Amino acid sequence: MFKTSIQQSCTQINLNLEKHLFMNHPAPDKLRSQGVQAGQKLPDRIVTIVLVATLSRLLINTARRFIYTFAPAIGKGLGVPLTSITSLIAMNQATSILGMFIAPLGDRFGYKLMLVTGMLCLSVGTIATGVLPFYGVLLVTLFLTGLGKAIFDPAIQAFAGQHIPYEKRGTVIGVMEVAWAGSAIIGIPFAGFLIEKGGWQAPFLALGILSIIGLICILIWVPAERNIVRHPGREQRLQSFWKELAGNRPALGALIFIMCISIANDNIFVVYGIWLKGTFNLSILALGIGTIVIGAAEICGESLTALFADRIGLGKAVIIGLCASTGSFLILLIPAGSLTVALSMLFFIFLSFEFSLVTSIGFCTELVPESRAAMMSTFYAASGFGRVIGAFMGGWSWSHGGLHLIAIESALFTFAALLALIWGMGDRS
Repeated sequence: MFKTSIQQSCTQINLNLEKHLFMNHPAPDKLRSQGVQAGQKLPDRIVTIVLVATLSRLLINTARRFIYTFAPAIGKGLGVPLTSITSLIAMNQATSILGMFIAPLGDRFGYKLMLVTGMLCLSVGTIATGVLPFYGVLLVTLFLTGLGKAIFDPAIQAFAGQHIPYEKRGTVIGVMEVAWAGSAIIGIPFAGFLIEKGGWQAPFLALGILSIIGLICILIWVPAERNIVRHPGREQRLQSFWKELAGNRPALGALIFIMCISIANDNIFVVYGIWLKGTFNLSILALGIGTIVIGAAEICGESLTALFADRIGLGKAVIIGLCASTGSFLILLIPAGSLTVALSMLFFIFLSFEFSLVTSIGFCTELVPESRAAMMSTFYAASGFGRVIGAFMGGWSWSHGGLHLIAIESALFTFAALLALIWGMGDRS
């Protein structure tokens, strides 16, 4: 009966999504950029900007993520317990909630200004901790790096939407998104190397210097908007969106879904470093290299989305991903007899999570098509709120129940995300 119910829910979700996609998507020719005509090769200037943006996002994502892996080393360097570092991580993630208020500023003041501001936050914050090794300074640093990401990401995506033609936009945004997995494959191992050789402050100083270089490149190559488009009545439309959201069951279900899976993911992400280090006595450098597994899993999850999500249906794909993700957390209840087994467990966790997350973005853009930007900024804010809870929860759970408690909590929250998705979409005709 449960299997039949799931199949019916999948079918209903797919039908609802197809209806949204066919009825609410504007024609591609209406979405083409005015700067580059359809069918033309992207100018070298645009290619250079995409490269600069991708490398800048690699720095931003590395600054946000490496502290998870090396929280024990940073805590030891500052002389504070792990829970003090996970609390800072939670504060860093809380800046994601600001995204719904920051995102519209790019339309008002220009995207280049927002990109410069984001990189300025990153450089000032990281150099501060690189020079001043104090807990309070690290708090300010993590707030600034989180704020920089909240400013930079919406601005560069909006810049791509304005300057890249519709039929090339997916490829360009996909290239820039490689910076997320790249932070685990390149950024975090490099941070581990720097900590091993130069102490826990070394990655902050290196990121600060590199971000200044990125800032200069943006100033040189990214053009300023000559005619910034004003949108009268934005505040009224935003208020209308909140009223509509309160009665939009699919959208509410999607927000509960993303919050729950974000709690589940950060719950394990904040402690996997201390788990691997304590269980297998890994060096800082070896721990950094181990995160390549996470980056590989994220790339595989994104690739699986591209290959299979549309073929099997977005709704069914998300449900399959959530079921796999729930199982991946429960596998942590089995003792990892070797480092290979432990890394394989982490690979499966991040593979299924990334597949579920990336697939969900596709259909969440169509839940409130007339307020797409507001819906997605709220979606990411809900994700950030979930990560805040997960970061706080992970530190506390590790201290009180260890990995088994974390595994059970994450599995329950992932299953709750599945129920929220079915609840939100299951009754739409």
